[in-house]
Amino acid sequence: MAGLARRLGWCVAAYAALGWLPLVASEYHTHVLTIALYYVIVTVGWNLLAGYAGQFSLAQHTFAGIGAYGSALLCLYAGVPILAGIAAGAVLAAAVGYGLGTLCLRMRAIYLALATWAFAESVRLLIAVEYSITRGDLGLKTAVLFGAAPAPYFYVFLGLALAALLVAWQIVHSRVGAYLRALRDDEEAAAVMGIDTFRYKRLAFVISAVFAAVAGGFLGHYIGLLSPTPMKFNEMAIIIIMVIAGGFRTFAGPVVGAVVIELLSEALRPWGEVRMVLFALLVLVIARAYPSGLVGLGLAAARRLARAVPRLAPLLTPAPRD
Repeated sequence: MAGLARRLGWCVAAYAALGWLPLVASEYHTHVLTIALYYVIVTVGWNLLAGYAGQFSLAQHTFAGIGAYGSALLCLYAGVPILAGIAAGAVLAAAVGYGLGTLCLRMRAIYLALATWAFAESVRLLIAVEYSITRGDLGLKTAVLFGAAPAPYFYVFLGLALAALLVAWQIVHSRVGAYLRALRDDEEAAAVMGIDTFRYKRLAFVISAVFAAVAGGFLGHYIGLLSPTPMKFNEMAIIIIMVIAGGFRTFAGPVVGAVVIELLSEALRPWGEVRMVLFALLVLVIARAYPSGLVGLGLAAARRLARAVPRLAPLLTPAPRD
């Protein structure tokens, strides 16, 4: 409990340390940072599933869409409050994730990836063709939480991102996290040791889906308009690029990758789809030179600096965790 209290204190300190950004940034830059925080939540969930549990799903963006559409439709047709709609969207995504995981998680490698990709495309097409309910490609107008100014949403997403990181940390450094890493490294050996591998894979799938759904629900009530376009595979590709660029199977990788790639994406927006080619090349270079991504590159640079300047070693060497 002492460790949890200390980590909660670090989260509060991080919230206070970053809370000044909307005060000095323009509305456009605050919006970009808010979207980066949205991707932090989504990528942390996907890294938990793919990086720690070893289950390479291609449906993370779809669960964000399920959370967004589930909440928006409930608010529109049932008149439920926005926060209740977001919670219901997360429950819906958890139920869908549980069902999809039950059907697909006995598959491995490319077969799991193909099955989840087929599911993602099916959901996107269903939303696109059900015009009378979802408004299809014309877009579904949603209620917004705070109006048009991005600053309040920045604080909401900052809190959500820190909460997601705290939950992910607790999972990764718990017995469940040890089981997930064990089945990732050698599923047969984990099963021989008595670990219910299917149960824990499905648990990781559900948690990942809930992360994405909560982020998608809040984003839908920030943007104010939903369409199937963000549910195309390009969005999943961006999520994968963020995680690999930041550091696949590292805890900080999704955070670093989400922020860096989102800022680069906005800077390269005039280049159109060419930026996806540049991101792909970036991933290839990082995967070849530093498989642990930008986080690994930063740690390697810190170690070299610590050797060159011994006085800085206590600051640059990671402290032992609980």
